[in-house]
Order: sequence, then structure tokens, then C-alpha cells
Amino acid sequence: PSGAMEVILLQGLLLFLPFAALLLYWYSATVQYFCKMAFFNCWILALATILSPFIALRGRTVENMKILRAVILPLKRFFGIKMQVWGSEHLDTKEPYVIVCNHQASLDLMGMVEIMPDRCVPIAKKELLYMGTVGWACWLCGMIFLNRQKTEDAINVVSQTARTLRHENLRVWIFPEGTRNQDKSMLPFKRGAFHLAVQAQVPIIPIVISPYWNFFSSKEKKFIPGTCTIRILPRIETQGLSPKDVPDLTETVRKAMVDALSEMSAN
Repeated sequence: PSGAMEVILLQGLLLFLPFAALLLYWYSATVQYFCKMAFFNCWILALATILSPFIALRGRTVENMKILRAVILPLKRFFGIKMQVWGSEHLDTKEPYVIVCNHQASLDLMGMVEIMPDRCVPIAKKELLYMGTVGWACWLCGMIFLNRQKTEDAINVVSQTARTLRHENLRVWIFPEGTRNQDKSMLPFKRGAFHLAVQAQVPIIPIVISPYWNFFSSKEKKFIPGTCTIRILPRIETQGLSPKDVPDLTETVRKAMVDALSEMSAN
């Protein structure tokens, strides 16, 4: 009888645990945040692991980015995030260009794939390359890696990318703040993106993603459904500019993006 009672208690406990976990999920914003972030990271890791062997058959090519983009696009629906895009006509050009975008959190990935044009690759920190199958998938998609600790290496990558940009008709996506920033304004911009655009003599297209405060905060451990607005600003030409113009160019672009972010934050 005591053995039967223990089995019944164990069965009851096993039935209660999922119910308790569900209650905890519904009533605790912090638990929701960690569950959703775990799902976000597991989704990317799992799909990178599954897809890498298949995209490896095509070799390293920017065309693989279309596959990576397609598997990340559904994530917004899982989290109930609506994307509003303004100014998409500014990306409607067949020539190469450099995209510069503000950087808030890993969620930027969802905004990136929402509007990423064809033949576009991000420039990422070299550490990403060593993140197992995720790094391998990124490399196979033609992503460009930058060693921020070694200035000389970074300059070489910029010069090489400037040559490739026109030759292969690429678009390059760069976060000029260099690190994630959830503050109310943007960090000072690093000049690599602007040196690249000037060297290649291609336009810069600034993109501003609205603040996530209403639905996401890593500090407050909040992750709820919400709306994200992406604003694509008019292109800024670099034709005829030289390296000495880069500081002014950097500030001009940053000011346009800061003004747009302030306007979006007020709405």
C-alpha cells in the first residue's frame, strides 16, 4: 500500500510540475523573459546546426544569406512583434552601398532580416566566428569578420571589403556604435563604416530601429509582444570624398540618425 501511495504521489507531482511551470510562465515577467531568450538562442543554434551542412554544399557565398534570413524571419511571430518599415524605397537600388544601423540588443537580428536587401552581408566581431555551428553558418553566408582588438587587421579588412564591394556588387551592414546600447541616445560612432564607404566611393544608407523599451529590456528582464518601427533614411553620397572628410561624414550621419531616433522615441 505504501509503495502504491508513493507511485500516486509521484504521478501527481509529475502532473503538477508542468501546470506549475505554466502558471509561473504566465504570472512572472522574469520567467517569460528567460524562456523567450532561451527559445531565441536555441532557435538560431538549432537551425544553424541543421542548415550548415546543406549550405556548405554551395560553398561560401552571399547567396546563402537568403536561407539564413528565411529561417530567422518567423521568429517575430513567435514573440508577437509587429514590424513597421518606413522608407524601404531608399534600399531599392541595384548598386553597392554601406548600411549603418543603431545597435540595441540581439533582437536587432529580427529587424535586420525584415529589410535586408539581396547580396547584403553584415560585418561582425571576429568572436562570432568561434561560436560553433553559428559561426560556421555565418562564415558560409559570406559574413565579414573584424578583429576590433587589432587596428591594423581591421584596416586591412576594411580595405579588402572596399575592393570586394564594387567588384561583387555587395551591400554591407555595419553597427557603427560597435556594441549594444539600450540608452536613450546613440554611442559615438566608430569610423570604419565611413572609411569603407569613402574608399569604395559608395553611398551610405542610415537605418534607425526604434527603441524596444515598450516591450523589451534586458535590464528589467521584460520581453512582451510589441511593435518595432524601422526607419530607412535617404542615402548619403560619398562620391568625391577623401579620408580627410571621414570625421565630418561620420558626424553628419550620426546626427541624422540621432534626430530620427529622438523623433521615433517621442511617438
